[in-house]
Amino acid sequence: MAGLINSTDKTHNNDPDFSTSVVPEYARMSKVSLTMAWWALCSAMIWLLVSATLAMSYGTKNAITGLVFSVLTYGVINSVISKYAIKTGLSVGLFSRKVYGNVGELLATGIFATIAIYYCVFEGSVIAVAIQHYFSQLELWHAYLIVVLYSVPLVFGGVGQWLDKFNGVLLPFYYIGLFAAVVLTVSQYGYTDQWLNLGPTGATLDGGWWSCYSYFMGLWVMMMYTWDYARFGKKEDTKYHSKFNFGIPFYLCTYLLNGVIGIYLVATIPSEGALSEISIVLAILKLMGFMGLIFIWISQTRINTANFQLATVNLQSFLYRILKVKLSKITVAILVGALVFSLMLTDVFSFILQALAYQSIFVVSWVVIALTYIFIHRKDVHDENKANASLEQQNVKICGVVAWASSSLVGVVMLNTSGGLSQYASLATIIVAVVIYYVLQGVTVKSGKKSTIYIKEEKSC
Repeated sequence: MAGLINSTDKTHNNDPDFSTSVVPEYARMSKVSLTMAWWALCSAMIWLLVSATLAMSYGTKNAITGLVFSVLTYGVINSVISKYAIKTGLSVGLFSRKVYGNVGELLATGIFATIAIYYCVFEGSVIAVAIQHYFSQLELWHAYLIVVLYSVPLVFGGVGQWLDKFNGVLLPFYYIGLFAAVVLTVSQYGYTDQWLNLGPTGATLDGGWWSCYSYFMGLWVMMMYTWDYARFGKKEDTKYHSKFNFGIPFYLCTYLLNGVIGIYLVATIPSEGALSEISIVLAILKLMGFMGLIFIWISQTRINTANFQLATVNLQSFLYRILKVKLSKITVAILVGALVFSLMLTDVFSFILQALAYQSIFVVSWVVIALTYIFIHRKDVHDENKANASLEQQNVKICGVVAWASSSLVGVVMLNTSGGLSQYASLATIIVAVVIYYVLQGVTVKSGKKSTIYIKEEKSC
């Protein structure tokens, strides 16, 4: 069996992604394979759209400044997360069981699966609209069905059984298409510096950069994506993965490069109506024709392999804990496909962004509690037995659940406040989560030249 494993181990054949167990050494992927699989997430119309939308709302300089700080934040946090995931082989669900107990594991995998399904709908709809626009004889629901029918089989195997090769082959074509779009735009419309002056403040740098940065805090689900991919990395490749594959270079390409190009394209290519992800798609189709359709298919299919993969794996884990029956990955993938198709037929865009805004609060809280846990138990990471301990069955672990619930409640309340406080919802969530978790863990910091942290024996927590 190529890629992920060359063994005939029956356990692996039944669960190629180890959705409910630690990834063993023999199942780890080479750094090239894992890089090709992971970098599927660098290509998507949404990265172009988000930056362009922020530039139009807050000004180009504020948008780019927010992007730069986001790249640094994502790079640093995911470097820490990837190291821990590689060392322990734990999934998001298994780690959540350590910190929150069985209830937390259910909630974490349920939220993760739901968000991934939403992204499947969002990115898949972009491909469908492009297909239907180019082949006008098709009805939109036909295009939805086509997208789901070819997307689901892509994730039947494990992460490294062929997704790495599939996305590796498509990666250069994505960047060729991206830069071709820029060249054709300059050729057809000429170059102007209009893209530097978008928005109400134009080229002025002011407090709007924080609003842009806060928006990207709402996309911290990428930390969970990192975790479930990084766990397949080999321990000898930890430095490479933490510094490059899951670190700052990845986000320079994913956020900053895509973002700047998105701002330029939106500012230069004439479009009708309000800005949306669809308007960018239609502009690219108008500019590049059939090659534009191919470019959109490549960009959206690559990222949707990750969306369908993680939606399937986390839903599989969630259903296992609920039903106490291990459903095959193929069965769960088909279920995900059915859910995605059903949501596509609704007016999902009318509520998806609001739903994601609320769910992002829970994700931000989960991420900072995870970082706090890793910091407190950082010495355990050097001892794999300790790092993978505490996976015993326990319904609730008070420290984690109280910290997660309290900080999420604060975030949701602030998200619904007026007067500009809502943009600080994620920041408030972070502060409350860290403080409460530290206090409940019984951490005492003594003053002196070197602060020493004493950790009480963990029982109910």
